[in-house]
Amino acid sequence: MSKPSDNPADPFKKALAEATKTMADHPELTVSYSVDPAGRSGDAMRLPQVSRRMTRDEVLLARGTADAMAMRMRHHDEAMHGRYRPTGEMAASLYEEMESARCEALGARDMPGTLTNIDAKIQHEAQRKGYAQIRNQADAPLAIAAGYMIREMATGRKLPEGADNVLDLWRPFIEQSGVDLSHLQDTLADQQAFARLARQVITDLGYGDQLGDDPDQDYGDEGDEEEAAPENDRGDMEEKDDQDEQEADAAPEQAQDESDDQKQSSVATEDLADPSDGDEVEMPDPDAAMEPPPPAPASDADPNYTVFSTEYDEEIAAEDLAEPAELERLRAYLDQQLDPLKGAVSRLANKLQRRLQAQQNRSWEFDREEGMLDAGRLARVVANPTMPLSFKIEHDTEFRDTVVTLLLDNSGSMRGRPISIAAICADVLARTLERCNVKTEILGFTTRAWKGGQSREGWLNEGRPQQPGRLNDLRHIIYKRADTPWRRARPNLGLMMKEGLLKENIDGEALEWAHRRITRRSEARKILMVISDGAPVDDSTLSVNPANYLDKHLHDVINMVEKRKAVELLAIGIGHDVTKYYQRAVKITDAEELAGAMTEQLAGLFDSDPRKRARVMGMRKVI
Repeated sequence: MSKPSDNPADPFKKALAEATKTMADHPELTVSYSVDPAGRSGDAMRLPQVSRRMTRDEVLLARGTADAMAMRMRHHDEAMHGRYRPTGEMAASLYEEMESARCEALGARDMPGTLTNIDAKIQHEAQRKGYAQIRNQADAPLAIAAGYMIREMATGRKLPEGADNVLDLWRPFIEQSGVDLSHLQDTLADQQAFARLARQVITDLGYGDQLGDDPDQDYGDEGDEEEAAPENDRGDMEEKDDQDEQEADAAPEQAQDESDDQKQSSVATEDLADPSDGDEVEMPDPDAAMEPPPPAPASDADPNYTVFSTEYDEEIAAEDLAEPAELERLRAYLDQQLDPLKGAVSRLANKLQRRLQAQQNRSWEFDREEGMLDAGRLARVVANPTMPLSFKIEHDTEFRDTVVTLLLDNSGSMRGRPISIAAICADVLARTLERCNVKTEILGFTTRAWKGGQSREGWLNEGRPQQPGRLNDLRHIIYKRADTPWRRARPNLGLMMKEGLLKENIDGEALEWAHRRITRRSEARKILMVISDGAPVDDSTLSVNPANYLDKHLHDVINMVEKRKAVELLAIGIGHDVTKYYQRAVKITDAEELAGAMTEQLAGLFDSDPRKRARVMGMRKVI
């Protein structure tokens, strides 16, 4: 007989777990409590930890998080959601926030008590992200404001403190955009109708170009017609039945004629067949069940690359992996690392900014027969006024709209000095490029656990099948989105200093992930820079697969990126030579080398002359 638990919070946790299963209408749901960010994966839900003290804030946050996720499970159809989901990043964020608000508001109709709990969750998030202190509209997330507006109008309930500030900052813009939510209440219970309404709201807000293809054009309105059929008048249905009976009476008279036609058709078909071929021609059965399409490959670069399970993989924002206070503390520690390098960092930033802005402005073409008199040729003109080729012409330099993605290796081998250098690289580049109106996204990659995590446990439970493929739980981190100002993402870079974050590195899948994200951007020029310390390493995967499994996949992904030519790829090796993998790469061993290496590498990419760019980047061939 097991010993009763002495933790006073256990009865509350058990009761909340059972209530959550009931609200979600999912008896098989597994509910756990953790200090990690709350979330759901399959049949597992993770709620915020409740300590032995069971403070009021802890209890309300756990209940509000549980209610919000339960309402999403109960009222959300993932297939329908995916069908109408926009392709652009900002439009997708707006769509996601509005759908979450719909599910929570719809659940509150049947269970009004959830409103208070979810309010507590919203208020906690608003406090954690400092929404109450925001004074400028540009610093407030529009997607969050759109979700708040849906919730406020659907429930008729005032938003918690902090959340109301975000909505108030954006409310004039939303109202001036002509957003029409007069039919909101009628669409809450119909996810398809609400998805169409959400897409219209996104269009009104100015992000219609990010919606992608119209799903209703692909699928038509068949579903609507079928739903409308039961509502037709009974007299129409009876009239249709009478017509069917008349057609049935006439059928025997037509049977002979149809039989003759079928015989003639059969003879014609036999005449078309090859008399020398003894095999019968089989026509496809229209009523036969269609075979399901094969599953999509785990990698676009290598169809043979497999993954044992993606159930436990996560893509997560940096601010969701630590509290704001901890991020500020870690950022202060990173600033201490930057302190001795202030001189070198300032020189790097100024030099890179001058290089980029010089190319963004104007250029001169010399030794022309007409144009503006060249002061450098003045002596020659005085000596001989008829001397040609003494003029110059000014040109605007073509500088295409550009986005840069920095992909940082967050593996355990980067611990210490290397990760500090990588964070410094990201910090300096983001600041400098933003000054030059170049958008920058900062991403990181590692795994959630050492030695395989839950994926390996599942593999062991299934009897250790041979060559399972990648056997660890990925963690892909978004430190800064391309559209987020650097000042808002600045604390996030401190997360790299967090103890226990850096684990294994599976570079190939991370590079594919970053490549997919940047190719969805609308900018004309796309640059992807990888900052790493060498080869991909994951003990769990390599112990049960060929020794070069991850290494080969990384090579395949790099080849795919370079062949498609939609993205320009280069790498910086921290203490290691990565030219084994990347065609364009440089090695640095200390932050003091950043000024030379990074400036030449990055500024070289912006050079309009392909030959100069090739010389700077060390390219083997100019195309």
